[in-house]
This record gives sequence, structure tokens and C-alpha cells, in this order.
Amino acid sequence: MGQDEQPVAETADPRGERVVLLPSVWTGKMVRDHPEVAAHLTAVLHVVATPDHVTPDPQIAARTRYYGHGVGPSRWLLVVVSYEQDPARIVSAFANRKDPRSWSA
Repeated sequence: MGQDEQPVAETADPRGERVVLLPSVWTGKMVRDHPEVAAHLTAVLHVVATPDHVTPDPQIAARTRYYGHGVGPSRWLLVVVSYEQDPARIVSAFANRKDPRSWSA
């Protein structure tokens, strides 16, 4: 985390690890690339803290995908957390209509 970049928000993941959301990620990437999440900051944090489904990221081992069902702007809200640094950082969030591949209701 840059010295002058204070988190927009923070939460804890299900294991109790601190997870932050930096302004450069929130406004510089997520809201720009996925404007549907702009009004759902609270839901993004909630999904990390109490996810309905969790999977490892298939591309980067130090990342985890947290899914919230029925929260946010669509059927699922997917939030990606990077554990490549301390504290962990939310690096992406977006709406998804499809169930995760490993999901079983």
C-alpha cells in the first residue's frame, strides 16, 4: 500500500485477515471497468466478510474469489482478493448472472 494511499474501506475475510480496498482500485479500476458496482461498496465488503461461496483464483494462486448470492447489482457479486501483500487487497469486483462452476445449491 502506498504511503499516501489510505483505504477507501476495509473488512476482514472469513479467517479474520484484514482486507483493504484502495482508492486507486475502487475508482481507478473497478468502478471504471464495472460501473454496475459503484453503488454497492457495502455489498463488496459484505461478500468478503461473509461469502456464500469461495474458490481459489484459477489464474493466480495467491488470490481468492468470494461470491455473494443475491447481493449487489445481479444474481452474484464476485469479489477477488489478492493475498500477495499485507494487508490483503480487493483487486476486482463485478456482477455475474451465472452460478460459479463449483456451486451447488
